[in-house]
Amino acid sequence: MEKTVRKILLEKLERERILSRSEFMGLLSGRDAATAEELFERARRARERHYGKDVFIRGLIEFTNVCKNDCYYCGIRASNGRIGRYRLGAEEILACCKKGHGLGYRTFVLQGGEDMGCTPEWIAVLVEAIKRNHPDCAVTLSVGEHPREVYRRWFDAGADRYLLRHETADNAYYRYLHPASMSLENRKRCLYDLKEIGYQVGCGFMAGSPGQTAEHLAEDLLFIHALQPEMVGIGPFLPQRDTPFGDQRAGSLELTLFLLGVIRLMLPDVLLPATTALATIHPGGLELGMLSGANVCMPNLTPARVRGQYALYDGKAESDGGVMKSGEALRALRRRMEAVGYRVVIDRGDYRRLVE
Repeated sequence: MEKTVRKILLEKLERERILSRSEFMGLLSGRDAATAEELFERARRARERHYGKDVFIRGLIEFTNVCKNDCYYCGIRASNGRIGRYRLGAEEILACCKKGHGLGYRTFVLQGGEDMGCTPEWIAVLVEAIKRNHPDCAVTLSVGEHPREVYRRWFDAGADRYLLRHETADNAYYRYLHPASMSLENRKRCLYDLKEIGYQVGCGFMAGSPGQTAEHLAEDLLFIHALQPEMVGIGPFLPQRDTPFGDQRAGSLELTLFLLGVIRLMLPDVLLPATTALATIHPGGLELGMLSGANVCMPNLTPARVRGQYALYDGKAESDGGVMKSGEALRALRRRMEAVGYRVVIDRGDYRRLVE
């Protein structure tokens, strides 16, 4: 694809916030360093129009690595018998929140597998307790697929946001990544239920997962545009040795950054994390993510004694400050963000739809 055509596509994306399937495929397949740099410049401008130089932090609490699902790419899949399973109690989770609040966190992300031992009512009571103890904070849940009435119960308990990566918007590719017991139709149903209930909703996918094509990615971008989520979480695919995809190559840093820029132009007011996977694949991944259009980081508040067991992919525990105490990791993050012209702020970091 000629440089002038790629520039026209970037201009169209920034102006109209959408491309056709073939245009997305062409932009992705024909990308080069010059196109990426122009994309990132446009993405940074869009980000700063809505959020300035602020970087929002989310205190991540990975409270259970028990999961009933058997996704082929995930290290905590049900059939992985090589990891030690754990489930934090409510008091330990509340202690993590108390510590995080003292450090300056104003959003807590409760993330875990689909653990049947954590009942919907137990999670609802936990959310109520966090909101009671820290009324100035937002609570984000990321605990998978559930019936609409369960999502409603958690929303009524005080949950503000929900993260549920759709993983792929292509039915055939979804089946390639997941067992027959799971369906893209149900995953999408969950996302639309969450939107209708009133959550700030996050979807997302892996970049460079096994068998992924430009057509798959174009389908993802079209789905994200249709859903209009408040958050999008993407990161490079990273293999975990004890999964069916354990011998596959990691996804591409370059592709992930390019997709961050594309999503920022498509949804200029979106909350867009520089993910732990991005930090894992490259030591400067968080900084590069910010310079590509991201505006959120999710440092880990999970207790150190279990952090390494939330093994979604290999190398994760060492990449996210796992060897540091939480306060040290946050101070280091502040310095890293300041070095590239951004600032970590004490703020709930809510989605801000601005009229331009």
